[in-house]
Amino acid sequence: MRGYLARKTLVYGLTFVVAVTLNWLIPRLMPGDPVQRMVARAAVQHPETIASMTDYYERTFGLDLPVWQQYLNYWAALFRGDLGTSVWLFPAPVSQVVLDAVPYTLGIMIPAILLSWVVGNSVGAMAARSRWLDNVALPIGYLITAMPYMWLAILLAWGFGVALGWFPVAGGYDFGLVPQWSWSFALDLLQHWVLPFLSLFLVALGGWAIGMRNLIIYELESDYSNYLAALGAPKRLIRKYAFRNAMLPQITGLALQLGTILGGALVTEIVFAYPGLGRLVLSAIQNQDFFLLQGTLLFVVIGVLLANFVIDIVYVLVDPRTRTGLTGATA
Repeated sequence: MRGYLARKTLVYGLTFVVAVTLNWLIPRLMPGDPVQRMVARAAVQHPETIASMTDYYERTFGLDLPVWQQYLNYWAALFRGDLGTSVWLFPAPVSQVVLDAVPYTLGIMIPAILLSWVVGNSVGAMAARSRWLDNVALPIGYLITAMPYMWLAILLAWGFGVALGWFPVAGGYDFGLVPQWSWSFALDLLQHWVLPFLSLFLVALGGWAIGMRNLIIYELESDYSNYLAALGAPKRLIRKYAFRNAMLPQITGLALQLGTILGGALVTEIVFAYPGLGRLVLSAIQNQDFFLLQGTLLFVVIGVLLANFVIDIVYVLVDPRTRTGLTGATA
């Protein structure tokens, strides 16, 4: 087990280094100059003032240094927990801007991922044993899982927000409210949360239901199921073993789908103007804010890597074959 953890830690560590390097490089490949954008935003006309401001901002953001030194300084600042200063919201620190948006993204992502996985697997398992449910759930599952996140988000916003008026379609809370610990503010947060959550939940739900339904059917037709049935084992026991074996690929699929779901969450936030990481990514691109963009993507990279690492550990704990292989390898 220790060897397995060491190998996984090494792999994820190398992945982190490569991802952070790309995270630093990609924003700098975008067209435009953030310093010139800040100077233009100040609407200054005097040439000496423009030159002075340009020099000040370049030194402030470290853009007057060679590229290789900027890269090394980025790693040094990263280990100190310093993500730099936002160009768009100057002089706000990037870390504070990102931390203010993270709860909104996690608030829709974590419930959507967990509930869609649990409900989807349960519905898929029942559909594999019930013909009428299979005839209903399978077409619906194919329909919703084929929808792009942003398209479903637009449909939900139009149907439940514009046409029916049940839920608000923009923002994390009413623009006339001040964030505070009160029941009225919490209720308003919940109303703004429903549609972004449903966009992620429904698309992921269809995929998990279809996958579990197919896996259960495969397991029920496998040799060990036929052997147990020939021995006279109860159908409930056979289905129990089939469900446990079918869960293992679904756990692996959860790790593989995290990046897709996270990408869907970012796009969904843009559709609903939800104040999460997706809005920050869009605003950073529009304002050529290298530092906010790389800070936001850094949180995304760390979140995906940590979640995948935890799922790898969980897989070892729930799959006895993996534990036996690790024991045999160390024996």
